[in-house]
Formats: sequence, C-alpha cells, structure tokens
Amino acid sequence: MGKEEQMMLEIRQVFNKMAWLNKLKMEKALAGHSPSEVHCIEYIGKHPETNVTQLATAFFMTKGAISKLTQKLINKKLIVRYQKKENKKEVYFCLTDKGHEIFDIHEKLHQEFRQRDKEILDELTPEQIDKVLSFTERYSQHLDLEIAKKQFPDNK
Repeated sequence: MGKEEQMMLEIRQVFNKMAWLNKLKMEKALAGHSPSEVHCIEYIGKHPETNVTQLATAFFMTKGAISKLTQKLINKKLIVRYQKKENKKEVYFCLTDKGHEIFDIHEKLHQEFRQRDKEILDELTPEQIDKVLSFTERYSQHLDLEIAKKQFPDNK
C-alpha cells in the first residue's frame, strides 16, 4: 500500500471512529431527531437568514429534499419560515425557542467531544496544524470541483 493510499485509509478510519464515538451520545441526547434534522438546526442557528438554496448547497441535497426536511422541523416546532417585507419571493428560516434548545444541546456535545480530543490536539505545533488545514482545504476544494462536474457535467 502506498503512502497516499495509507493516508486516505487513515483519514476514513479516524472519521469513522469519531462518528462511532459521537453517535451514541448524540442519539441519546437528541432522541427523536434525525442527524439531518440536527445538522439543519445547527446550520440555521449559525447562519441567520438561511434559505432553501443555502441549505441545499450546504448539505448537497436537492431543494425538494430540503423542503421536506424543513417541513418536518416546522411540524416539530423547531424552526419557522418567514419572508422579508422587501422580498416576498424568498423564504427564510429561523430557530424557535425549542429549536434553540436542540441547537444548544448539540453545541454542548461538540464542546465535550473537543475536550475529549484536546489532549491529542494540544500536542500539535502551529506549523503541523497549518499543514493539516492546508491539505484539508485543498482536498475539499478538489472535491467541490468533482461534485460540480457530477452536478453540471456539461460545464467541465
């Protein structure tokens, strides 16, 4: 196995381990809410004046799928939809008090996970962190281009 292949395998394994460790606690603390719902709440909580297009782009989902997801959240009274007086065409979302409660629980769990991993992260030098960030940013940009090719095959 080459070093690049080994690196990619390690990245996947780290991600899978994090997901497994976090999943049990997340499911217990956020029972009754799917991961998609929680991440939608998180996005809306962090991005004021969120609309369907922004959510579809952020989650690599169709606008139709986002409409179904946001309708579930509206039915659960976790978000509300609204329109601005100056733009009646566009629909935006914001969290309700109940939605803010879910957002806060999710944020506290992420803080707990960061604290759990702090020991290993504190060992990294600023230069090492910069290299990891540089790689992940470049790789993410590469994947964005590959996604765009799949979504818009004629715009190669």
